[in-house]
Amino acid sequence: MSSRPDGVPDVSVVLAAFNEEDSIGPEIERISRSLDASGFSWELLVVDDASTDRTAERAAASGRVRLLSHPVNLGSGSARKTGTEAARGRIVVWTDADMTYPNERIPELVRFLEEKGYAQVVGARTSEQGTHKALRVPAKWFVRSLASFLAGREIPDLNSGLRAFRRDVAMRYLHLLPPGFSCVSTMTLAFLCNSHPVGYLPIDYAKRVGRSKFHPGKDAFRYALQVVRMITFYNPLKVFLPAAAVLLVLAIANGAVDLYLRRTLEEIDVILAVAALLVAMIGLLADLIVAHSKR
Repeated sequence: MSSRPDGVPDVSVVLAAFNEEDSIGPEIERISRSLDASGFSWELLVVDDASTDRTAERAAASGRVRLLSHPVNLGSGSARKTGTEAARGRIVVWTDADMTYPNERIPELVRFLEEKGYAQVVGARTSEQGTHKALRVPAKWFVRSLASFLAGREIPDLNSGLRAFRRDVAMRYLHLLPPGFSCVSTMTLAFLCNSHPVGYLPIDYAKRVGRSKFHPGKDAFRYALQVVRMITFYNPLKVFLPAAAVLLVLAIANGAVDLYLRRTLEEIDVILAVAALLVAMIGLLADLIVAHSKR
């Protein structure tokens, strides 16, 4: 751990850890070694999310971290939020403590961010080595495609756990972080939807040490729900207008069939048309509220 004369480090690395006793020590050593050689001043914060093993003990034994502990398990999003709030560095790095990410490349992410003028740089994984691969890959593809469509730009990796960002920018959106895994998606979308430049750096992704806490079905649903919530929060027309268009197409198609077969419109045709109108009006009202809140 090192800092500049003014006590403000260049980089704060936040490790959210829950039951990672087998990997926390080697991970701390790997991160410390790479940052020592980088020329950056730095600090490493380990946020122990109420682990039931020796994660906190082994982190403290390294002598190279600031250890923060939750009294109860609050989720990885809450742990990352705690670490980011406590961080003193200009640039904050999030990563995992399970040996999956190439944390020796953290200095490279920081340099890339500063040289290119990005507000956030995400380590975009080139492969999926996690457990339940047959379920994770299509689930993540669907959520990423949904996010890319709603955000209006290509997102190579929506929920990578390795990223560097400017702390002063992130603090504006930290209150939006959900407690679970979808916090990383939230941080990506918060920057993109508010026109903060986000860069991507291809990285390898290794098989984790220990047992994964990711549940493909439940967590994929939460990711998708959080994507829709975030886009609705910043650009509601992206959500409401496509929904209204679908309802209108259904109303026209069903009405055409009913007129052809029955020579009259049915109640469902009117219901669909009214629903399309209401959804569009709600979207316009939400857009006005969002625009007014930004003034």
